[in-house]
Amino acid sequence: MTDTTTTPVRQLRLVVEAEDFEAALTFYRDVLGLPQRAAFEGDGDARVAILDAGAATLELANPAQVRMIDGIEAEGTRSARLRVAFEVDDAEARTGELVAGGAELVASPRQTPWRSLNSRLNGPAGLQLTLFEELDSPGG
Repeated sequence: MTDTTTTPVRQLRLVVEAEDFEAALTFYRDVLGLPQRAAFEGDGDARVAILDAGAATLELANPAQVRMIDGIEAEGTRSARLRVAFEVDDAEARTGELVAGGAELVASPRQTPWRSLNSRLNGPAGLQLTLFEELDSPGG
């Protein structure tokens, strides 16, 4: 992991416009379990909530890599141009919880060649999600 004291970027924030703000907030904060770090309100019913998703990385992949991942993770179903991946402790259970909480299942959890258990879902606010559980990590 990179030491943030030597990195010019201190934080990655993915800003998502959510037409149904309450539904998206409930899903990502309460169902997925991202703790709310801050929230602000402004004129004209302007609202924002900043949810803590732990460590952030930016994963860049060329089209060939995306096709390979789509083939492994979702039987070739093409992923969205932007997809948000969340590492979880139990991909099977969390996938079920997210579907029960309103996400659409694209592909059920499956083991990947890189030793993770991945599922794919469509979540609120137009976000495509991957849940992944590292199988070689402690507790995995």
